[in-house]
Amino acid sequence: MIKATAGADSPERCNQAFTVAAAGVASGLPVSLWLTGESAWYGLPGRAEEFALPHATPLGDLLQVVLTGGQVTVCTQCAARRDIGEEDLIKGVRIAGAPTFVEEISAEGAQALVY
Repeated sequence: MIKATAGADSPERCNQAFTVAAAGVASGLPVSLWLTGESAWYGLPGRAEEFALPHATPLGDLLQVVLTGGQVTVCTQCAARRDIGEEDLIKGVRIAGAPTFVEEISAEGAQALVY
């Protein structure tokens, strides 16, 4: 489980979360990427493609890797504070809250990384 807490406000931290999540999927691990705070915007179409960080894999490419083999979730409260609804999200991205987060992190063998 990877929790992204930053967006364009801290681009290196944001990119690290997406990079680690994509690397996990590419390695065959079950990955759950949680988009919280400013990273919640990247659950919307086109937003990841607007992100740019020199010498980094494009965020949109990393997100697509995670979507092909993992789960991407936008935090319920973070979505509400930004007026983001399920209908606004990229296909395959969901909105869920603390109970789901706790359920996932409580699974046997689960580990969390927060960026």
